[in-house]
This record gives sequence, structure tokens and C-alpha cells, in this order.
Amino acid sequence: MSNYDNTNRGSIWKNPKKTTDKHPDFTGSLNVEGTEYWVSAWKRKEGQSDKAPALSFQIKMKEETPAEKPKGGGSFKDLDSDIPFNKIGKYL
Repeated sequence: MSNYDNTNRGSIWKNPKKTTDKHPDFTGSLNVEGTEYWVSAWKRKEGQSDKAPALSFQIKMKEETPAEKPKGGGSFKDLDSDIPFNKIGKYL
């Protein structure tokens, strides 16, 4: 365990796994009031205005996992139905 209080602190490093422009330039972690977050950051693209941010960030909770949704964007609750189907999905 660290001797330092890292509450409300974070850090990012160059992303060694970047293979496309969509991947973040930097990754790291952040602690906000005791809650841990993942941080992804992208540098300002070459040729953009000096008024554009030097870095843009995306923050995600470390415990958070993306909810799995069925194709089509509905929810699993939408699948509840009174229509009878057999085991191979054909209407009876």
C-alpha cells in the first residue's frame, strides 16, 4: 500500500497499445473522493486551431462494465413475450 494519499489525484501515461487514431494517446487512472476511474486522453490533432483543447478526456468508473444489449438497441425486458416459440426459435 502507498504511503501517499492519492484521493483527488490522477495520472496518465503514453498509450503503448495505440494502433489507430481512434485509440487514446494517453491512458491512466484517477481518484475522485475515493472512487477510482479509468482515464483516456487524446492530443489536439496537428493543424487544429490553437483554441482547440490541448487534450480531451474520457473518464469511466473502474467497477463499471458496459451493459450488454441485444442487437437493435432494445433491452432484455423487451424480449419478454407471451408468444410461444420452440427451441429453435420458430413460432408454434
